[in-house]
Amino acid sequence: MTTRVPPRPTAGRTPVRRLAGTLHRRPRLRLTLLLTAPLLWLAVLYLGSLAVLFVSAFWTTNSFTSEVVQVWSTDNFRELFTTPVFRQVILRSVGVALAVTVLCAVIAFPLAFWTARIARPKWRPLLVVAILTPLWASYLVKVYAWRLILSEGGLADWMLAPFGAAGPGYGLTATVVALTYLWLPYMILPIHTALEQLPDSLLDASADLGARAGRTFRSVVLPMVLPSVAAGSVFTFSLSLGDYITVQIVGGKTQLIGNVVYSNIELNLPMAAALGTVPVAVIVVYLLAVRRTGALSSL
Repeated sequence: MTTRVPPRPTAGRTPVRRLAGTLHRRPRLRLTLLLTAPLLWLAVLYLGSLAVLFVSAFWTTNSFTSEVVQVWSTDNFRELFTTPVFRQVILRSVGVALAVTVLCAVIAFPLAFWTARIARPKWRPLLVVAILTPLWASYLVKVYAWRLILSEGGLADWMLAPFGAAGPGYGLTATVVALTYLWLPYMILPIHTALEQLPDSLLDASADLGARAGRTFRSVVLPMVLPSVAAGSVFTFSLSLGDYITVQIVGGKTQLIGNVVYSNIELNLPMAAALGTVPVAVIVVYLLAVRRTGALSSL
């Protein structure tokens, strides 16, 4: 007498479950489906827009109607690097980005050292939240707050009046100060993480060998934290280089790449595109420079 094996139930195998089983058996297919959307976004929207920007930089405009003429020419780039005004704007923008990055690093290091090594462990998560809190506020609210602080008779003038000084007012200094405040958390967080992961045994070994605090900082702490400083600088430098709203609000008559691009969009779109390629090229060079420090692996 033979025993019949009952057929496998198929009532519960819905299309969703069959698809889930197929994806479970084929991890490469699952990975391909997961990466398709972000890769399409990167290729079409991001790299595609950069390609359109670069191509349109070689077009020209009709001097009478200001309409774009799709005729290939390198006149825009030649004008960028031969016109003194454009050269000054480019150098000023790079200088502002570097100044903001240096100030962020100088301010962020002691703050991160306090939050990661000195503060009590139970307070450290709250301190990290306090560092992140400014990022939750609106960008425009923060910049306009600085406009009020730096205005004539504002908080800066009131605080410096007892010392016989006045606030910087609107201009290049105000732009650097506001951008430093805006992007400071992006520098503090990677430094805080690196200092938190720094083994205590290294510091103890340095002290046992007779090294003082300064020597320990130069020989032990700084080499370990430098990649994180470089990682934070990628954010502060790139965000400052491409910013145009802050300089519009607190910069006074200061001209940076961002607001020059904005002012040329309607009048001379190809020139605006040529100016827009400058921050991209500078940031690529900057990334290649910091790549040697291992900063890209710390992002």
